[in-house]
Amino acid sequence: MLQITSKQAQAIISAGEAKAADLGVPVNITVLDAGAHLKAFSRMDGAVLGSIDIATRKARTAALFQTTSEAVWEYCKPGAPAHALELTNGGLAPFAGGITLFDAHGTMIGAVGVSGGSVPQDLEIAQAAAAALGA
Repeated sequence: MLQITSKQAQAIISAGEAKAADLGVPVNITVLDAGAHLKAFSRMDGAVLGSIDIATRKARTAALFQTTSEAVWEYCKPGAPAHALELTNGGLAPFAGGITLFDAHGTMIGAVGVSGGSVPQDLEIAQAAAAALGA
């Protein structure tokens, strides 16, 4: 299994922090490896403490299901085929801000999760962070 490197994880954190600073939103950014284990983390000055766990759960949701965290909502929302899926795996976060990371060959190497702003801000920051892999 290919893994995200420390250098890649730090680039993702840096890109996320830069976007968050542009938006004026202090956030928590979690980078996990392909096995959903912590690779890197940043809590920007002023970021809400309660968002640490949310950022990690968003990243874990993306890594475990190899999709964006918000895509998982379609499976676990009331009336969906896997209602309450968010209660599995130690608790998921099926809303925007978690993005699966792929290498140049399309192999999943990890995930990034962002929390601390509004859900759309978290998504925008996570997208900027994930884009650092292509830079």
